[in-house]
Parts: sequence; structure tokens; C-alpha cells
Amino acid sequence: MDIPFIQEQPSTSSGFSYDVFLSFRCEDTRKTFTCHLYFRLRRIEINTFIDDEELRKDEVASTKLEKAIEESRVSIVVFSKYYASSSWCIEELVKVLECKEKLMSGFCLDFFTLLKFIFS
Repeated sequence: MDIPFIQEQPSTSSGFSYDVFLSFRCEDTRKTFTCHLYFRLRRIEINTFIDDEELRKDEVASTKLEKAIEESRVSIVVFSKYYASSSWCIEELVKVLECKEKLMSGFCLDFFTLLKFIFS
């Protein structure tokens, strides 16, 4: 699998903690598309941040997620049918866009899930 927007140097040497930050609505895609994407990225040794359900129970989860976004080279947003109905997802998307604007970091929108719902 060729991923042109990821450089081959390790993320830690470039000042990033993660190569990729995955933003998604847990209830919609965690056990399907996002899970497969995460494990594919890990298989080819791309350091990927994916939140877990326990993180969202933490009082400082928002701060932890923002920090992970800031420390990621690229953010992939997996849009799904109910993505926009989640305040967590909207907050993540705003932070991703802010970081993209400030740092000119990589930003990749994934329309796969959205298109699946539109055409099904």
C-alpha cells in the first residue's frame, strides 16, 4: 500500500508523536472501516493515534485528543452518517482544521464512508 503523504522518517525524529490521527464517530465506524484502516496503517508501521472508549470517560480527554492532533503529522477524518451529530467529532474536526491552517500539516478527508451512505 503506497501512502504518499507520509514521509519515511520516524515520527519521533521529526517532532511528531504520531504519523496519523484518526478522527471518527465511534458508534458508526469503530468496528468496521476505521478498525480496518487502523490495523492496516499499523501493519505497515505507521504510528497511528486512535482513541479508545475509556479515554472519552476521562475528564481531560478533550485536552489529550487536542494534544494528539497537534502532535500528528496527518489527520484522517472518517466522515460517516452521524459524524456531525457528535460534539466530540466536531471539536476534533475544528482542531484538525486549526492545526492544518497553522502548521500546514497534512490533512486527508475520507469520503468512503460518507459515499457508502449516500449511495446505499
